[in-house]
Amino acid sequence: MKDSRLSVYSFLSASPSARVSQSIDLGFGRSAALWSNGNDRMSYEQPDGHTFSLYLNGGAGTRRLDGSPAARGRPGALCVMPQGHSSEWEIADPFEFVHLYVPDDQMRRMFAETFDRDSRMMVLPEVTFADAPVLARALWQMTKAMSAGGYLLAEEAMMQTINDFFVDPRYGGMRARAISGGLAPHVRHRTLDYIEAHLGETIRLQDLAEIGQLSAFHFQRMFRASFGVSPHGWVAHRRVERAKSMLSGMEPIAQIASACGFSSQSHLTRAFKLGTGVTPSAYRQRR
Repeated sequence: MKDSRLSVYSFLSASPSARVSQSIDLGFGRSAALWSNGNDRMSYEQPDGHTFSLYLNGGAGTRRLDGSPAARGRPGALCVMPQGHSSEWEIADPFEFVHLYVPDDQMRRMFAETFDRDSRMMVLPEVTFADAPVLARALWQMTKAMSAGGYLLAEEAMMQTINDFFVDPRYGGMRARAISGGLAPHVRHRTLDYIEAHLGETIRLQDLAEIGQLSAFHFQRMFRASFGVSPHGWVAHRRVERAKSMLSGMEPIAQIASACGFSSQSHLTRAFKLGTGVTPSAYRQRR
């Protein structure tokens, strides 16, 4: 059954006081938005996806009703609202803030890819009004990118924010306890090596399952547990990443489509826009 929970963005969009001045689609469900709000009360009831929030201007009149009574927002304050958390906020004065939104499957995929760890080891706790200058710099870059229409800068800011969060021992990190199930490390590595070597070809689920000597059904379940996304989702991401790299050169887009395993240039265009928010032609021009 499809998850019917709303995202933090959807909750805010329903408020008559909250306004979006800038936004950017970062592909695969990831996005960022520059907001302003004031004289409001917001409740987030187990929202879908993870939200990173940085206060830009104002915020002294903002407090979390289910948190410390004395804690208040301020410019530079970081909040992290993980998927499924619940919180209630009172906003007495106008303020501006930037939000970065990342679906849970993409957060886990990025974690697994960046740190070569099982996605279930990911730790993403709630954070309220924290002083985190390193993370703040990356999210400030996001606001500059949105104002300038700079997709590449916004993409870099997203990656830097997530990486900095996980390597900061105060916030992110990895579970210390052992996990069961999923793919063994050597099977994970062999599977990813196979995918990279065959991105320009048809990749069948059965071929991947044979690497771990598993049934296709069992392999698919274990792959999602280990990487946060399905095998199809992982391959789609890697094909888009290869296309992005090739677009820095002069090869025709139709040739790039074939080299990355797409059936046609139009197939690449659809998948690329889903994965990045822009078309291959627009991406090449922005580079």
